[in-house]
Amino acid sequence: MSAHWGFAVATKDRILTWHPAHPNKTVVDFMAIQWFPGHMHKARLEMQSTLPKVDVLIEVLDARIPYSSENPMLEELRGNKPCLKVLAKSDLADEQRTREWVEFLDQQDNIRSKAVTTDDIPGIRRLKSVASQMVPHRQGRTVTVMVAGIPNVGKSTLINALAGRKIAKTGNTPAVTKQQQRVPIGDSVTLLDTPGVMWPNVENPNSGYRLAILGSIKETAMDYADIGFFAARCMSEDFPERLQERYELDTVPESELALIENIGRKRGCLGKNNTVDLDRACRILVTELRSGGLGRLTLETPESMKHEKKRTAIAMAEKAERDREKDAKRKKRFRDKQRAARKAREHRR
Repeated sequence: MSAHWGFAVATKDRILTWHPAHPNKTVVDFMAIQWFPGHMHKARLEMQSTLPKVDVLIEVLDARIPYSSENPMLEELRGNKPCLKVLAKSDLADEQRTREWVEFLDQQDNIRSKAVTTDDIPGIRRLKSVASQMVPHRQGRTVTVMVAGIPNVGKSTLINALAGRKIAKTGNTPAVTKQQQRVPIGDSVTLLDTPGVMWPNVENPNSGYRLAILGSIKETAMDYADIGFFAARCMSEDFPERLQERYELDTVPESELALIENIGRKRGCLGKNNTVDLDRACRILVTELRSGGLGRLTLETPESMKHEKKRTAIAMAEKAERDREKDAKRKKRFRDKQRAARKAREHRR
C-alpha cells in the first residue's frame, strides 16, 4: 500500500489506486477488503422485510469514522424514514471533529444525530425521547425503533444501556449478534436489535482500511501488515506528534515502512539478524490506535469525505468505461471468430 498512496477502487481481486502525483495513471494494489458472511445476507433480507413496520431507524456509527461506518445499504433500505445517527465511542474521538460531524449530519433531511459515550448512561437513555420526537404523529402510541449498524460499532452496548439491563450480547469482535431481537424498553418504545451488517463491496478501500483498523472487519479477512502501513500513513500525515510522543521518536520518518521499523525497534519486535518483525510492529500500531493508546482520534472529516466521495465517483466511472471497452473487444473477437468460421464453411462447400 505504501508505494501507491492515494485513492483506490475495489475490483474482484485487486484495488485500482489513484495517486495525486500521477492523476492520469492507475496502479494495481492487492488488498481489497470484502467481508460479507452468509448471516449478514440473511440479516439484510430480514431488515428489508421488517423496516416498513419500523417508525424510526437508529444507526450506530463509530465517532472516529462516521463516514466509513455509515452503511450505504441501510441508506438505500430506509428510504425517507426518520433516522437517528448515534456517534458511539465518542470518548475515543476528537471532540472538535465530532462536533463537526454532528452539525453536518443534522443538516441532512429527516436525520438527527447525537454523540454518546459508553459511560454516559443518562445521555444514552435520552435517545428514546429523541427518537419519539422524530415521529410526533405516533404520540400516545408505541414507537418501534430499529437499531442497526456495522459490526463491532457498539450497537449491543447501546441497546443494553437503553434497556437498563443486559439483553444484547456484547464483545470486542465483530458479528456477535446473529439474529433480530424485539425488546420493549419502556416509555412506549420497542427496540429491534439487528445483527451488525456490512455491505457486499466496499467501493472505497480507504474506508475498508479504516474499518479494519478500528475492528469492524474480522482479522481473518485482512492482512495486518497492509492495515498497519495504512495506519502509519494516516498517523504520520495527520497526527505526527502523537507518534513521536507514544513511541519516543525524535522525528517521524517520511516512509511508512521506516516508521513501522522504528516502532518495531522501540517495542523490541526483533527477529534474526536484528531484523524488525513487521507484522508484530503493525499489530502494535493498529492495536494502540484502536484502543485509544494514541489519544482521541477521528480519521475523517466531512470536508475530506466530500473530496473522497468525488474521487470515488470518478474512479468508478472510469472503471465502468474500461469494463465497457473490454466487453466491446470481447464481443468483436467473438463476432470475428464467428465470421471466420462461416467463411471457412462456405469455402469448404
